[in-house]
Amino acid sequence: MKLAGRLDRIEPFYVMELAKAAARVAAGPLCDPVQGGRRMIRLNIGEPDFGAAPAVREAAARIAQGPTPYTDALGLPALREAISRWYLQRFGLIVSPERIAITAGASAGLQLACLALFEQGDEVLMPDPCYPCNRHFVTAADATPRLLPTTAAGRFQLDAAQVRDAWAPATRGVLLASPSNPTGTSIAPEVLADIAGFVRERGGITVVDEIYLPLSYEEHFGHTALALGDDIVSVNSFSKYFGMTGWRLGWLVLPPALVPAIERLAQNLYICPSTLSQMAALACFEPDSIVEFERRRAVLKQRRDYIVPALNELGLTVPVAPDGAFYAWMDVSRHHADSWTFAHELLQQAQVALTPGRDFGLADPQRWMRLSFASSIDDLREAVARLREVLS
Repeated sequence: MKLAGRLDRIEPFYVMELAKAAARVAAGPLCDPVQGGRRMIRLNIGEPDFGAAPAVREAAARIAQGPTPYTDALGLPALREAISRWYLQRFGLIVSPERIAITAGASAGLQLACLALFEQGDEVLMPDPCYPCNRHFVTAADATPRLLPTTAAGRFQLDAAQVRDAWAPATRGVLLASPSNPTGTSIAPEVLADIAGFVRERGGITVVDEIYLPLSYEEHFGHTALALGDDIVSVNSFSKYFGMTGWRLGWLVLPPALVPAIERLAQNLYICPSTLSQMAALACFEPDSIVEFERRRAVLKQRRDYIVPALNELGLTVPVAPDGAFYAWMDVSRHHADSWTFAHELLQQAQVALTPGRDFGLADPQRWMRLSFASSIDDLREAVARLREVLS
């Protein structure tokens, strides 16, 4: 069978390959309590342990008893309006519901945006490291992601000087993430404004993945890129802050001129997002749900405040403390020359699953490893104890 050539440019999702390896170890004698084994601690997947809010689960149970027909391709008007009100309440920003497109997860949102904006011959500037699927969405649109190496001094984010120096005739725009996966670091508002201003001058497009934005822990960084103008494309999700990972629901905020194109693509690619998920998601914006989400954000901050110093003490250095999301990007070179091999060794020796850096970029990936602190504080403490035992 002949496959499309674009597949040659899309690597496996190594996060999931490591997850498979963790599952194999978890099913073997090392994790068999009958044989004196201990359970696998999974700090490799970016999935909060809270789940959907109670009001969302209750709403879904009620809704499932009735009709769930197709919705508009851009989503339920009531949900688009609820998101619009949320932007006003949280950020003091007026975002018209007509600019909001509900999508089948942020992944579908990024796919739609890339298909609508980029094509063969285009180049899109991105930071290295970055979430691997984001660059693969660019590749799937037959464009070329160009990864620009970043440093701890720059918070592992691009700045306007890098974008300016890298801009070429083929450059169509930038695809950023703030806060970032895998680093948990955000772009300072003034830096993002400089980047967006330069891209605008060049007639390009700025796309910002903001799925972790509601999980910001520092006031200075908790600002949406949408405040910079209505030509910004923002990608968001119900998965992280709202805890609806498996419900596959997200949204885009679009420049008005882009809305019809996104609608046409959505109609043809998946008709509409899940009706059940959309209707249940309305409960995310109830006052009790927002209180619960803010409680969870505080819990995640407490986990961050525990795990980052603990990792530094172990020599798994986190050079920039995450200001959002739930990831610690750590330098493991003091203990091992190759994080991919090291991750597999830790599965065997500590029964702790972490994510090696090879998924996230080309700039010295063997030096880096990502830890997700989306798991309980008890799991984090136990993981640190096991790692200390192995590393000592």
